[in-house]
Amino acid sequence: MTTWAEAERAEVRRARLRVSVLVGLAITVMIAFVGAIAYVVMVHAQETQVARELRYNARFGVPDVAPRCAWVFVLEDGVLDEGVLTVPGGFPLRGDLDAVRSSGAAVERDVSANGTEYMVLTTPGADSTTVQAVFDMRYLLADRHHLLLALGIAQVGGLLAAALIGLGVSRRTVGPLAEALARQRQFVTNASHELRTPIARAYLRAQLLSSAADLPDDQRDGLDALARSIRGLSDVVDDLLLSAQLNREFDGQPVDLAAVAESAVAGESERAAERRIALSLELPSGPLVVFGVETALRRAVDELLANAVRHTPEGGRISVRVARRDGHAEVTVADTGDGFEAVEAERLFDRFRHGHGEKRFGLGLALVQEIVAGHGGTVEAFGHPGRGARFTLRLPMTGRESVPPRERITSACP
Repeated sequence: MTTWAEAERAEVRRARLRVSVLVGLAITVMIAFVGAIAYVVMVHAQETQVARELRYNARFGVPDVAPRCAWVFVLEDGVLDEGVLTVPGGFPLRGDLDAVRSSGAAVERDVSANGTEYMVLTTPGADSTTVQAVFDMRYLLADRHHLLLALGIAQVGGLLAAALIGLGVSRRTVGPLAEALARQRQFVTNASHELRTPIARAYLRAQLLSSAADLPDDQRDGLDALARSIRGLSDVVDDLLLSAQLNREFDGQPVDLAAVAESAVAGESERAAERRIALSLELPSGPLVVFGVETALRRAVDELLANAVRHTPEGGRISVRVARRDGHAEVTVADTGDGFEAVEAERLFDRFRHGHGEKRFGLGLALVQEIVAGHGGTVEAFGHPGRGARFTLRLPMTGRESVPPRERITSACP
């Protein structure tokens, strides 16, 4: 079973991983961007230099004295002068020479041949000649390859550096968050413990004053209202304390969820009877054993029942059904109360959410979801406005009936 402490640590790890990935991605993109700019600038500079040399060779070069990696061919009166230099295969490009001779327009092209690339410029020359200058790009291409190799090595090194930097940055940025969460839990736990005693005393004194024989009715009603308010405050403190405890490691044990539901219904039956709400309970033939904390599970079922009673008008009905389905134990609480819009189903479990016309802290259902999620289960809400609501709590069963079955009956409270 995944505890909330484990879930919190997993969330912190995910946050660290996200920070590391973002830092690594930023550094990687920066290296790639700089490398791309360097490569583009180098290619542009090389092509500009070769084009300038081709124009110079076409204007001033002669076949026998062309510079290294360059050749010059001259066509004059239909006679081609190739000089005595070794000419690469496929050159000169006679088609370009003839085309320029007839049109008088220069032609520039890139040619792939002999395992390398050539830049070729064919242009009209002086005295009715046509000149073709060829430049071998093999050494420039080798420089480009070496640059790409260097950029690749830099990229790999940058990734390793980014991973280390990201890890360090994530520890510095996420570490305080984890520490703050731990301090927050500790504060809530301490504050809740400290508040429980004075709240209990205030509730007891309000009850004692309310039970005085010579107290006027209006004052008695006021003290009863005060006692209910104090009890509500006590519930909020209990919720906060349990929520903080759920974020710790806890030792679970086999729990009969059917017995938990039966006990919760018995505890809520008196309040339901006061409001003339019919409360029914349907139990399976045997125990439904889940692994967890009995007090926390009891609190979750209690809150679902209390929520149903709060939102069910007098004369309404609440049904509680405990069943086994697909290896899971289910507790379904359905009522004929106010209901809610379908779009509100997910937001009902948000912390401190106020329902329509409800003036209370919305911690109860959020706590139910925390408890159920901490036990590896789910809770779902279904409802329609004015047609009631249904909450289904689902928990994985342990696969062993280690809790002795008790005799149970289906009960109904008029």
